[in-house]
Amino acid sequence: MDTDPAYREVQRFRQWWIWTLLTSIALLMLVLGPVSVIGLALVGAIAAFVYSIRLTTEVRNDGIYVKMWPLHQSFRRVSWSEIERYEAKTYDPIREFGGWGIRWTPGKIAYNVSGNRGVWIQRTNGRDILIGTQHVEKFVTAIDEVYER
Repeated sequence: MDTDPAYREVQRFRQWWIWTLLTSIALLMLVLGPVSVIGLALVGAIAAFVYSIRLTTEVRNDGIYVKMWPLHQSFRRVSWSEIERYEAKTYDPIREFGGWGIRWTPGKIAYNVSGNRGVWIQRTNGRDILIGTQHVEKFVTAIDEVYER
């Protein structure tokens, strides 16, 4: 059995505005002082946590796998039998889900790191999933190829 995924993407939070915001908070703490060592350590810990987050998406023979490390220690699998339909989608992360990351709304969940493109998966159990991607065409093509087998 082939264990190599037909598609694999790893995304990270590297948007300039996240790092500008965290840097600005740290600088304001230094300038407006008195400097709190605990406050600076907290900002540093938040920055390190955000820097470490990565969204890994894979298309394999038995389904679609998603992992948002370090929040997930193992992959979450959506098996082919659970999928009713799927499609490439442009969405508004703030309006539809309240931002980026792992986001829940009634009946759906989103895994996204940046941008506004993804693959919308309608599941047979009614709990839909949106997986954000920077390569939506490659992702959908891989699903088409593996799902048709």
